[in-house]
Amino acid sequence: MHILVIHGPNLNLLGTREPGVYGSQTLAQIDADLSEKATLAGVELKSFQSNHEGALVDRIQAAGSDGCQFIIINPAAYTHTSVAMRDALAAVALPFVEVHLSNIHKRESFRHHSFFSALADGVICGLGAQGYQLALAYALEKLKNPPKRPT
Repeated sequence: MHILVIHGPNLNLLGTREPGVYGSQTLAQIDADLSEKATLAGVELKSFQSNHEGALVDRIQAAGSDGCQFIIINPAAYTHTSVAMRDALAAVALPFVEVHLSNIHKRESFRHHSFFSALADGVICGLGAQGYQLALAYALEKLKNPPKRPT
């Protein structure tokens, strides 16, 4: 089994960027914690971060053919602007969970709308780095117990 974690723009600054909003864990720490849990569950986990929308679109598209079975994505600022990333997720048709470290609904009004939420299996926001852990737990459960197809 293969899970992809995608981190959007500015998440490479975690740990130093507004720790009161985003927490003090670094992106490397978040990825290491996820990787450790995935490995214990017998699942391959790959992480990808970019500040560039096109690179994120390319990675999402690649997930459609590289064996990926589930995506955990924090689109960050692209949540509110990227129709291109939304369309890439729709095109690959892989299940995904949208994660946000902060509660986007308690922030500026422009952050309240997501182009991704309507496609996502679920949305986790406001729980800090724990949101990634919860998304991983959901992904592992879904992959180990796929829904039955009607016959």
